[in-house]
Amino acid sequence: MAAAMASAAERAVLEEEFKWLLQEEVHGVLRQLQDILKEASHRFALPVGGTEGPVKQENFMLGTSSADQVKGALMLQGDALCQADINLKMPRNNQLLHFTFREDKQWKLQQIQDARNHVNQAIYLLTNRDVNYQFKTGSEVLKLMDAVMLQLTRARNRLTTPATLTLPEIASSGLTKMFTPALPSDILVNFYINLNKLCLTVYQLHALQPNSTKNFRPTGGSILHNPGAMFECGSQRYEVSHVHKVECVVPWLNDALVFFTVSLQLCQQLKDKISVFSSYWNYRPY
Repeated sequence: MAAAMASAAERAVLEEEFKWLLQEEVHGVLRQLQDILKEASHRFALPVGGTEGPVKQENFMLGTSSADQVKGALMLQGDALCQADINLKMPRNNQLLHFTFREDKQWKLQQIQDARNHVNQAIYLLTNRDVNYQFKTGSEVLKLMDAVMLQLTRARNRLTTPATLTLPEIASSGLTKMFTPALPSDILVNFYINLNKLCLTVYQLHALQPNSTKNFRPTGGSILHNPGAMFECGSQRYEVSHVHKVECVVPWLNDALVFFTVSLQLCQQLKDKISVFSSYWNYRPY
């Protein structure tokens, strides 16, 4: 009898604590997540002067070492490269090649665009309810946290995992038509984001002769191709002779990655609290 009363009293206390968790603590965590993710979203399109308006233009230098075969100056505006000035020293004869973006062109960095879209989708999930809304069950909160975490994981992955591209895909990319003077047929370029860095890869190619005795093996997709990689474009076969990679740190990308990590931890902590309560009952209370 006493044990049953104690069990009933204990259950009543737990139910009150669980009710407080659903009605108070959950909303506090949601507000915290909204604040962090709005700050993360703003990082992707920093306005000039810290107020609403045109997105700030930022300048970055690539290849600052004297040993770098490639040097460049880039202008980034949100998710767009609006200017690029690239100098390439050819290893064979030390000839210096110079390319710039055409004035009417800018290159969208799809990784940044996608990451920001996922962040904004997470914010929408967190705010898409009435301000006085009360959660009725733990499963409702778990479902929301899983949906938010999915968007945040996708946002983070877009910045930490560049796309794997084949050399023909790079060769046929619109990026090759962005430059003046036009890139020679034996040069390929690719821009991508890796974590908090903006990377430029330049491939120098060697055209294989039709009577070449080399065993032609087309290379598959990769983030970074190595010398010796082969591919066919049109009716011409090529081999990569030299690869040059230079990069620069974009500070606000690092901020965004930190915000993603903190937000994912908050979501997981809330899920863990709800799971702890569920273990006290022999039935699922949510």
